[in-house]
Amino acid sequence: MPVDNELYNRMSELWWDENEVFSTLLLWLNPVRFGYFRRVLLEKLKIDPRGWGTLDVGCGGGLLAEEFARLGCKVTGIDPSEHSLATARAHAQQSGLDINYLSGMGEHLPFADASFAIVYCCDVLEHVSDLEQVISEIARVLKPGGIFFYDTINRTLLSNLILVKMAQEWPATRFMPPNLHDWRQFIKPRELTSLMRQYGLTNQGLRGMTPAANPITVLRTLLKRNRGEISYAEAGKILRWQQSNNLMGSYMGYALK
Repeated sequence: MPVDNELYNRMSELWWDENEVFSTLLLWLNPVRFGYFRRVLLEKLKIDPRGWGTLDVGCGGGLLAEEFARLGCKVTGIDPSEHSLATARAHAQQSGLDINYLSGMGEHLPFADASFAIVYCCDVLEHVSDLEQVISEIARVLKPGGIFFYDTINRTLLSNLILVKMAQEWPATRFMPPNLHDWRQFIKPRELTSLMRQYGLTNQGLRGMTPAANPITVLRTLLKRNRGEISYAEAGKILRWQQSNNLMGSYMGYALK
């Protein structure tokens, strides 16, 4: 079955609900990936990003946009889901953050060349209809010397087992909506870095995102979550997602133009 991207309209009010499925991004992955991005900016590149024009491609409900805004970035978020954008705008207002949210798609970014110093695209690349066009557009709107942050999912047997079969298909363990991901759209790191290189983006680092818990604990936790015995937040505390050298599932990185 094709990826069901329409769910981001149907479930748009749930982005910030810690008891619902999007909290897997908010509570499980955000601390890991934004922690990595923040360290790259502040410690590795020794950059003060305050006031830097920053584009969130596929911003959804604004989970990462608010993190970058708190860091002082001047954030613009773009997403095809009008309903998710409404949620993002309302939450940013409640949080006292000035974020510019616009409707649009990664394949056709409505910005001039070299408009942003930072562009990031997270939990999105494995959903798009034309990956090369998205990377081309990101490179186009990124300033020379700019930074591109990303995360996505590797196309491996392990990712098919865990993130498709266990997470969204098997009745006993599934905790994600059906047809959220299509394994055929997952992206091997060498494929992504090669594609970026074609458009002037030189990859600088790759890190995996994996649970610290052992496989038995992971399975038990998913079974409990499926039965409603624990919340998504409680499951996240047990699984304890972290950076790792394991790129077999979810991975993240950054490139320079």
